[in-house]
Amino acid sequence: YFLTICTENRRRILSRIVGGDVPDAPKDTELLPYGKIADKYINQLNNFYDNITVDRYVIMPNHIHIMVLVQNDGASRTSPPTRQTSAGSHFASTFKRFCNKEYGENIWQRNFNDHIIRNREDYEEHLRYIYENPMRWYYDELYTEE
Repeated sequence: YFLTICTENRRRILSRIVGGDVPDAPKDTELLPYGKIADKYINQLNNFYDNITVDRYVIMPNHIHIMVLVQNDGASRTSPPTRQTSAGSHFASTFKRFCNKEYGENIWQRNFNDHIIRNREDYEEHLRYIYENPMRWYYDELYTEE
């Protein structure tokens, strides 16, 4: 699954983009206090589930992209997973709940976006998106001025 979890009202409270001032120059994220807590829970949840592993993620100023790998338990499925029953949905809601408890407030939008990775090409495209996201921040659809 490729998950995108946004802050409420797209508040830029998770990180800052740092690096070159030239568009498309190498950039990185510097975590702010809320982002450090989010980072902690992403990594803790990686060890919390037997069948879910965080593959890659990036914490942007007002959203997080997370790619999680889900091991099938061997049970056959008669239909594709739905948002209500997906491992990605379970991961996102648990992640937000743990963060909010430590924050002492809800900072997340109610919903999130998810995408089921279908094949190797789709996987590589989303990995590249995570890697390049800080470099494209000012062109990102989730970009907002402070």
